[in-house]
Amino acid sequence: MKKMKLLYCLAILFIASACTKDSVVADYNIVPLPQQVSETEGEGFTLDGKTKIVYEKGNEAQKRVAEFLADYIKKGAGFSLTVSDAGETDNVIILKSDYKTDKPESYNLTVTAKQIVINGSDDAGTFYGVQTLRKSIPATTEENPVLFKPVDIQDYPRFSYRGMHLDVSRHFFTVEEVKEYIDILALHNINRFHWHLTDDQGWRVEIKKYPELTTIGSKRDETVIGRNTGKYDGTPYGPYFYTQEEIKDVVDYAQKRFITIIPEVDLPGHMLAALTAYPNLGCTGGPYKVSPEWGIFEDVLCAGNEDIYPFLENVFTEIIELFPGELIHIGGDECPKTRWAACPKCQAKIKSLGLKADKEHSAEERLQSYVISHMEKFLSDKGRKVIGWDEIMEGGIAPNAAIMSWRGTEGGIAAAKMGHDVVMVPTKYLYFDYYQTDDLSQEKFGIGGFVPVSQVYNFEPMPEGLTPEQQKHIIGVQANLWSEYVLNFPHAEYMVLPRMGALSEIQWTMPEKKDYQTFLPRLVKLTQLYKRLGYTYATHIFDISAKVEPMKDERKIVVTMSTFDNSPIYYTLDGSAPTTSSAKYEKPLEITDNSILNAITIRGADSSRVYTKAFDFNKATFKEVTLENPSIPKYTYGGAPSLVDGLKGGKVFSNGAWVGFTADFVAVVDLGEETDVSEVTIGTFIDVSDWICGATEMEVLLSSDNKTFKQVFHEKYQEVQEGQEKELKDVKASFAPAKARYVKIIAKPIPRMPDWTQGRGNRGSIFIDEISIK
Repeated sequence: MKKMKLLYCLAILFIASACTKDSVVADYNIVPLPQQVSETEGEGFTLDGKTKIVYEKGNEAQKRVAEFLADYIKKGAGFSLTVSDAGETDNVIILKSDYKTDKPESYNLTVTAKQIVINGSDDAGTFYGVQTLRKSIPATTEENPVLFKPVDIQDYPRFSYRGMHLDVSRHFFTVEEVKEYIDILALHNINRFHWHLTDDQGWRVEIKKYPELTTIGSKRDETVIGRNTGKYDGTPYGPYFYTQEEIKDVVDYAQKRFITIIPEVDLPGHMLAALTAYPNLGCTGGPYKVSPEWGIFEDVLCAGNEDIYPFLENVFTEIIELFPGELIHIGGDECPKTRWAACPKCQAKIKSLGLKADKEHSAEERLQSYVISHMEKFLSDKGRKVIGWDEIMEGGIAPNAAIMSWRGTEGGIAAAKMGHDVVMVPTKYLYFDYYQTDDLSQEKFGIGGFVPVSQVYNFEPMPEGLTPEQQKHIIGVQANLWSEYVLNFPHAEYMVLPRMGALSEIQWTMPEKKDYQTFLPRLVKLTQLYKRLGYTYATHIFDISAKVEPMKDERKIVVTMSTFDNSPIYYTLDGSAPTTSSAKYEKPLEITDNSILNAITIRGADSSRVYTKAFDFNKATFKEVTLENPSIPKYTYGGAPSLVDGLKGGKVFSNGAWVGFTADFVAVVDLGEETDVSEVTIGTFIDVSDWICGATEMEVLLSSDNKTFKQVFHEKYQEVQEGQEKELKDVKASFAPAKARYVKIIAKPIPRMPDWTQGRGNRGSIFIDEISIK
């Protein structure tokens, strides 16, 4: 113990003496967190303008990494360092690649008084050691000496596949913007860039054998305003595409940063841009047009048309010449079979192949499997491997295909059990086009959904229940950025940052080392580097984090608030604006009556966004609720109790407060004793683009014994009309006062989505938030 105290005191004295008023201290608490950081004895290393970067003679890859490091230090600390292969040993950063380990992309970073040595198990490992070094430098420094404490870091990635996706089909990003995106990936130790190049709204890659794919397919006449409102901007979009020379340039740019690009050409659905250029490839022959709106479309490649197979082979022949990586993404998602079911060619193909429907798959689903398998064999023969969305499992999966599990983790689990490689990409955790807050008052318009930083961070990609051999097939994790509502590159940066920091940690860091509360300060430090580099990023992590817990038995709601840095929080409960003169938060709040909580945190001259939460106590609050029909499993969340917990849901239907139903909503509230009732209100959510259309009918019935009910209210409502905006709508039933213990509420969803919607013909859903009884 005495020895430890002595070492601690010496370390403090060392730092105090070494840190002049102009020096700063490096911090190894970075994102992603290295696997092992061990402090060592001795003096530390001071980085200054005289420091040199030395790489292995004759190693061009290491030379590039050294030049990257020099550029990073110039941008981060202001020093212009000399890069050479000279064998200097004093005041140098030495880059090597002979670290002995069985883990690829590993590195060992050691700091002594004279040297920083970054030794990778391979060139990529050295590159990730360089990323650790650059992120440890405080982003606030400007030509200040940087003190690196003596340390030994041994680090390696958890997953071999660490991916990030970008859709350039809906909205296009320039070559320079894509390169900046790649730089952002490199900063986060990401090694796979999934480039979504084609879709219904635009074909973005030059294919020389089929020039009309870009002369026709890369432009659309106009773009829908909002979420398929039926209104359009009247402005042509495009032609926008990448030439093959530009593609090669981007591929080379990524390779130098140890990032492999995985191109995606979606098939057999999401092909309207291609069909517009070559209408003979569709079931009807057209005419088609590049879609001005978003969604899923019935016109897809005609699987019974033999012309599509040489077309696809020729397209992918050029694709694999442009992209040297092993994996080629062929989409395979969201392919309606409506046209195939009515198409004589497709039905003839089904018959000739002997495809049969069974209780699991239709004949048309098996036809899609045939298309996927055809392309899997073609690409396999060329030394490549197919990867596709989890729908490619429907109808039977191609033998060597890998799966991206996006509709949850279930598809990935099934694929791993079958021996297929899997990348986990579930929407609930890793779709970065979803909102990162449920307070939309200051957010740009988006697709919807709710994926905050905490939700990303807490995702565990390795499912339980897999054998060790099956676990080997979970090769990695990826997040996606779809661009329907991402109009420009700063908006793209805003959507991925800082959530990409959370992604990088689940990709790189072992789960036992993860902790969200210690992660937040590290992420905040990373945002300082974002700022220095000129990136646009979301700042929600600087706001108040609140845990709201309904306590049914005690009939109260407990609110626990915190900030990443324990900055002071001030609040009001009467709906007024909080200031430093308001009550200071010191312990969890207990809410027992109708209130509107507003809270802010103050950091110097800056204040956070106001955290707001309304609480509604009424006769239904915390009472027993029975649902007669099941809710949608994905949108059940807290289930029936959450409908009477005193908390009204917000403007994001997937924030956990709403409960969704496709069947009639039928709830019985037990008030505990007979009481006067004259008003029942339910909160509903309307978002037609997500097939959520509110109530078309509401009925209220009362009972004293939960057996015999008497109707006291029944009303029908107009169905949603074209142009309906997203809306929160309370549906209220008022009637003559009556005594009852049991209140039955029936609310019916739209039985059939209107023809003007993407979901036309399907049953709509109804989302219910809070039941209020007065």
